Amino acid sequence: PACLPLQFVSYLGACDRLLKQGYEEGQVEEAMEMFQYSEKKAAEFLHLLAQFNDMGFQQNEIKEVLLLCGNQRERALEELVMK
Repeated sequence: PACLPLQFVSYLGACDRLLKQGYEEGQVEEAMEMFQYSEKKAAEFLHLLAQFNDMGFQQNEIKEVLLLCGNQRERALEELVMK
């Protein structure tokens, strides 16, 4: 059998760890893609997405603001409140 590229194995491990934290599979895959497969940045994004979602903000607005603000919580919150 052909060897799986190390990056792919690393990606699967990162996705698995994020899924075990309770995030949805689709969101995990999207976040990993958006942040060039950086588990750390994807995890920050997913954490803030869940947090702002619990505050009642719309998911599509949250995603847009987090991307614009580079996952900076305070800046993103200000942007969301101003919308």
